[in-house]
Amino acid sequence: MADLFDYLRQFNLLSVVVRLLAAMLFGGMLGIDRAKKGRAAGFRTYMFVCLGAALAMLLSQYEHAMLAGRWADKALEVGIRTDVSRFGAQVINGIGFLGAGTILVTDRQEVKGLTTAAGLWASACMGLAIGAGFYECMFLAFALIFLCICLLPHIDAIIVSHAHNMNIYVEFTSLDDVGAIIGKIKEQGARIYEVDIIQDRKESALYPCAVFSIRLGQPRTHGRMIMAIYELDRVIAIDEV
Repeated sequence: MADLFDYLRQFNLLSVVVRLLAAMLFGGMLGIDRAKKGRAAGFRTYMFVCLGAALAMLLSQYEHAMLAGRWADKALEVGIRTDVSRFGAQVINGIGFLGAGTILVTDRQEVKGLTTAAGLWASACMGLAIGAGFYECMFLAFALIFLCICLLPHIDAIIVSHAHNMNIYVEFTSLDDVGAIIGKIKEQGARIYEVDIIQDRKESALYPCAVFSIRLGQPRTHGRMIMAIYELDRVIAIDEV
């Protein structure tokens, strides 16, 4: 196995084919989970990012090989020098525009897309490792990224549901109801950090709404707090954000 990896690390046609196919395969597998959840960056996006990063690294190695081989005389004549890492550095910087496009703030003041953006960035880094022929790192990186995307969200949900701090989005019948909601929250032994009444809503919105940032006074699940607020007749809709 070690001999096979050493051979594929050499810059030849077979290694180029293997690296590009591996980038498509592993990048696409990471994007499947995002696609199933209806994210903007899904199967093909992850595949393209990983493939493009691997191609950029291969271009760096190709340029270095040519300047050290066929183009060596011309390179010495004109004084050309190359840094094989610069393509990879530009990939790391340039992937930011894709990540920024996946992050948005909903009308409930909830930030969406951070995990997708981070996954794209990690997929690009994995693609660089594939393009460089670092196969051991490729398998390890894929396993860890896949673990973060597919399995750890369940653990994250448990941690969040038992955290002391929480943000609650509430729709209610009238702005006069804010006081009653605050009173209900305090009855549960919670401390209110901030009340953000959302003003710039669409004209089609029927009810006023607000986001309450609170800290629970004693260990309890977030669902109990939400149910306590929802018991108020004036509350139309409620959700944790």
